[in-house]
Parts: sequence; C-alpha cells; structure tokens
Amino acid sequence: MDSTIRFGSRAKAYAAFRPSYPPEAIDAALRDLGDPHELTVADVGAGTGISARLFAERGAAVIAIEPNARMRAEAERHPRVRWQDGTAESTGLSDASVDAGVACQAFHWFATPAAMREFRRVARRRAALLQYERDENDPFTAAYGNVVRAYATDDTEVLRRRALATFAEFPDARVARATFQSRQQLDLHGVLGRAASSSYLPSSGAAADSLRHDLETLFDRYQRSGSVDLVTVPFVLTADW
Repeated sequence: MDSTIRFGSRAKAYAAFRPSYPPEAIDAALRDLGDPHELTVADVGAGTGISARLFAERGAAVIAIEPNARMRAEAERHPRVRWQDGTAESTGLSDASVDAGVACQAFHWFATPAAMREFRRVARRRAALLQYERDENDPFTAAYGNVVRAYATDDTEVLRRRALATFAEFPDARVARATFQSRQQLDLHGVLGRAASSSYLPSSGAAADSLRHDLETLFDRYQRSGSVDLVTVPFVLTADW
C-alpha cells in the first residue's frame, strides 16, 4: 500500500495510542544547534504531530509535513506548529529554509536517495532520524513482538531496520548515533489500541478477531494491577554538514 495513504484508517488510533519520545531523544536531535527558540524544524512525515509538538514545546518553530489529510486532521494543534501537505521527496519548502529536517518513526517509508537529497536541500545544518524499536529483553515486550510477527501482513519491521542502516550512510554528512530507553504503560484498551495503530496488522475479519484474542490472552498473563509496560529503544541518528 502507498505509504502516503496507508494510515488513513488508523489515524485516530495513531493519535491516541502511539508512544511519545523521551526528553533525552529530543535533546539528542537538537544537540549543538543552539537555542531551540531560534530554530526552525521541518518534521517530515509528521503523522498526527506527536513529535512535532515535542519540538515545539522546546521552543522551535515547526513545519509539519504530512501527505495524509486524515492524519493531519487528527493532530492536536500547537501555536508553534504549522501544518503543510507534502512528501519527503517534495516538501514544498524553499532551499535552506529550516535549521534541521527530522523524520520520527517515518524514515523507513521514504529511505531513498531522493528523500535524502530533499532533506539536504531544505535543511541548513542537520537531518535527524528518531525511531523506536521494541526492547525484547523485556518479557512482555518480547511476547508482544511474537504476536506482531505472527500477524504481520507485510515487511514493515524489516524496512525499519534497513532504514536505520540507510540513514547511517547519509551522503556527505557526519553521522552520530545515540540510543535511549522508554516505557509506555498500557491497560488492555491501550494494548489493543497500540496494535490498531500499526498499519501492517489486520484491522478487520477473522485475522483481526484472532489477533485481539491473542492480545487479550497476553495481557491477562503479564498484567500487574491492570497494566503492562511496552519497553522500547528510541534511536536518534543525526547527520550534520
């Protein structure tokens, strides 16, 4: 499915159940760029604005680039975030018009030479990738990952791993990498919603019913006082020039 439309039916779940990023990850994406209040950041593939708001809350002026109208419509508005229809290969931004271009849980959808050229064209100083992956050293998170892999309808998770390697070779740039840890506390509704936000898991029919049953069983096995923690490793890669 075209990556610019595949999340249309998942927009509400995405806005409600996707995790945020720890403050340290935002720090790493902005490190050495100066006072955030003096920065302009393009958040490319901004989705429902989870990351755009975090950069804006630091004081940056954020241009959120998102091609999916339903995702844009679900975004919580912020006075320092301006939304714009566009793609990673064609943002609609002027040359050197932002200090940094960032892609947060989105680069795998456009990890192409054309997109990297566009980042280099519009950003004066930096491109950054923020991407979280499950930390399957944690028992519940590993079990959740097993369920996801059993029901996955495409190779999105492979694309994410490849995207990290692709960004690490960002052309003509100095690339640095940092990792962190984050926990998302979820009740049963949250676990089901988190899965519903994933475009590569079934959302209707017998497979979706079976997925729900397996997640409910998993939650019952691991919950303590009505919740579980989904543990992730946020990666931050920065490419500077």
